[in-house]
Amino acid sequence: MSAVANAVPSASRTDPDRSIDELDAAICRLASRVNAVNYRLLVLVREFDDRMGWAKWSFPSCAEWLAWRCGISPSAAREKVRTAQALRDLPEISLAFREGRQSYTTVRALTRVAGAYGEDSLLRYALDSTAPDVEERCRQIRNTQPESVQDARRAWDARWLSAWRNTARGTLCLRAELPLEIGDLVMKAIDKALERNEVASAVAETSKSTFQSRQADALATVAQAYLDGGAASSRAESASTADQYQVVVHVDEAALRGGAGRSDAPIETVKRMACDASLVVVTEDERGLPLNVGRKQRTVSTSIRRVLWARDRHCRFPGCCRTRFVDAHHVNHWVDGGETSVDNLVLLCSYHHRLLHEGGYRIRRDYQGEHCFVRADGRVIPRCGYRADDYTDDVLENPSMEGSLCAAADHENPSTEVREPRGVYHLRLT
Repeated sequence: MSAVANAVPSASRTDPDRSIDELDAAICRLASRVNAVNYRLLVLVREFDDRMGWAKWSFPSCAEWLAWRCGISPSAAREKVRTAQALRDLPEISLAFREGRQSYTTVRALTRVAGAYGEDSLLRYALDSTAPDVEERCRQIRNTQPESVQDARRAWDARWLSAWRNTARGTLCLRAELPLEIGDLVMKAIDKALERNEVASAVAETSKSTFQSRQADALATVAQAYLDGGAASSRAESASTADQYQVVVHVDEAALRGGAGRSDAPIETVKRMACDASLVVVTEDERGLPLNVGRKQRTVSTSIRRVLWARDRHCRFPGCCRTRFVDAHHVNHWVDGGETSVDNLVLLCSYHHRLLHEGGYRIRRDYQGEHCFVRADGRVIPRCGYRADDYTDDVLENPSMEGSLCAAADHENPSTEVREPRGVYHLRLT
């Protein structure tokens, strides 16, 4: 027994005489060495991938071999291979990683954007920032790149909500996964309901109340207010909810106009939200500290909105006649120099507004100067909308369209199908 104890490294045994500062220094030294070892590991993985060593084991990719051979998850393996290959063209970040000054977590985030944004400035920021700050900045930078529309589309396609009753406990469980901006909208509504007196008074009567239980009460209040007619009743009021709630999104003006910068959400998502909203311009310095806050301005004035409703009457997307949750969409966005005028605006419901910004659809003018809607594959959508027979040939030629057609059918005829829960928001009501 004593021989085994003596074989254990001294660093793994408790030393009561060791000070906190000595522990701090020892941990940092080991962490730096771990970073250097991780760098050497990625270099070996890159060489193994370049020489197609994984083919010897009959694997289709290096990531699958790495997951099997080293006992890590497939997603972690894919990230290691991607990071290893990306470091090939990033000498300064590679040097900092090799010397142990950067962790794998920060390097992984930096490699996603360093090629397009600039290695020097990102590395200087990373050396003086925490790993979460580096990941958040890289996420904001990635949101300004054209590829971010794919992230927004994946988040939208992955949305779901399920509900099931537990009769034994007398509860109804709701679980949902939503895109960030929609999830923030839901939570804003819950927060606003929490501020109302009726929620506070109802919670005060219960002996056991937590923050989660108060949120559940607020969600019930939001639903009750909607059923009681609390939502906007007139079309002009329902056309925009810009003054009903406020979601703060930070985006650099240069990024909004196609240049380098950062954004809290994919740039096309920001453009969609800014089409018909109230905007407040905040001027910040390089450290993000506010220097000046401008006045709130509505992108679409009330008078223009009245003219739009008189002209369009409902969502202008072919075949859609929705009159609720409708936005004013800039055909040529105002950040690109488009005017906020009746001629450059059309009414779109929130579903089709998202398609125009993040679904690959677009609007152009025909030879008569009329707006026509074009799908991502370049086909013009008929003014009367599609019929069921129009889809037949497309599905036969391209089976992958079947999923999108089912999604469109679900949008028109929502079902109560319960999907497998993977929840982001998990709320339980009793």
